[in-house]
Amino acid sequence: MTSTQHPPRPFGRTLCAMITPFTEEGALDLDGAAGLAARLVAEGCDGLVLSGTTGESPTTTDAEKTELIAAVRGAVGDRAALVAGVGTADTRHTAELALAAEKAGADGVLVVTPYYSRPPQEAVAAHFLEVADASGLPVMVYDIPGRTGTRIEPETMIRLAGHPGIVAVKDCSYDFLGTQKVLERTELAYYAGCDEHVLALYAVGAAGCVTTVGNAVPAHMAAILDAFDAGDTGRARRLQLRATPLIEAMMGAGLPGTVTAKALLGRLGLPAGPVRRPLLPAGRETADGLLGLYEELVSGS
Repeated sequence: MTSTQHPPRPFGRTLCAMITPFTEEGALDLDGAAGLAARLVAEGCDGLVLSGTTGESPTTTDAEKTELIAAVRGAVGDRAALVAGVGTADTRHTAELALAAEKAGADGVLVVTPYYSRPPQEAVAAHFLEVADASGLPVMVYDIPGRTGTRIEPETMIRLAGHPGIVAVKDCSYDFLGTQKVLERTELAYYAGCDEHVLALYAVGAAGCVTTVGNAVPAHMAAILDAFDAGDTGRARRLQLRATPLIEAMMGAGLPGTVTAKALLGRLGLPAGPVRRPLLPAGRETADGLLGLYEELVSGS
């Protein structure tokens, strides 16, 4: 399969779920964000997701979210698509954030399923449709039931695909069969939101990925997709498997990806800073382990 057989990529192919750098005092670090964004783009990311789960959206203010968009846009220009996380548990607030993201210069919005209230599927659909109508920006639907408590069922996703403003999905559903059903019946651009699924989902027609591990190894994650697009599926497989230890340590070892990503970036001397409470920083042993796995991965690439 070549890249021409993949669906349209409204936000690029290799997107990074970028952390939100803070100063040691806990304030938003706009210079650090600009520097990190420029590095990510230079090393293979053609899209950035700001203020998502990894970007600590629950603990950043509305003003900080818009300031972050503006700072990153200034750093990367038109070299990468910017997708702004605007999802909240409140439909009205989400729509307001979508409008603010549009004014700040985002290219699209990431909208997560409303959490805590656990709306039924009809209400889930109504939420996304209302937000899609609220601004002129295209919507990436964020399906992550492990955090929100509510799955976007395949039939609901197929219904949402009928709205011209709903163009993409960040898939953290862990339902590979359901995802394939939607891929088969719609033109939605699917992006793997779980790093262990990057190659698997791409192989069945996804548009790309939204990677957390890519905060540290953007070139490696891009290389997986490069190899597949070039028809070298063996190399794509090797690169995906080579990343497995770091993926597991960052995403599957009991700590949120935000915590592990910031711990590793801090050890690499890159903009990161502390996490905001209720999250707590990773311990020294964890950070040392992450650095060791990172060094093993980049030395073998």
